[in-house]
Amino acid sequence: QVQFVESGGGLVQPGGSLRLSCELSGSSFSNYGAAWYRQAPGKEREYVASISRGGTIEYKDSVKGRFFISRDDALTTVYLQMNSLQPEDTAVYYCKIIGFGGPYWGRGTQVTVST
Repeated sequence: QVQFVESGGGLVQPGGSLRLSCELSGSSFSNYGAAWYRQAPGKEREYVASISRGGTIEYKDSVKGRFFISRDDALTTVYLQMNSLQPEDTAVYYCKIIGFGGPYWGRGTQVTVST
């Protein structure tokens, strides 16, 4: 069982930024890929961005150039830097760990973009 925790959500005004974190315990992202998904009220969960075990990065078209996924040098934390946030980005954001025995889903962190 992979242990990890998401953090970094909150309330931000349109045009603002937030950074989400997905931190592994007792393992490394050298062994796993990671992805961020989000689910807005009344909508299905959707893919946002991913980084493979080998470091290949992909994004949902609507967040390209605004959101950036990365890993720390220790390969214990994956980040989602979100810039130029808009109200339509409001959702619960979930970290998904991909690899042996998985996938594993986090509990989510709320991101609200509002004045």
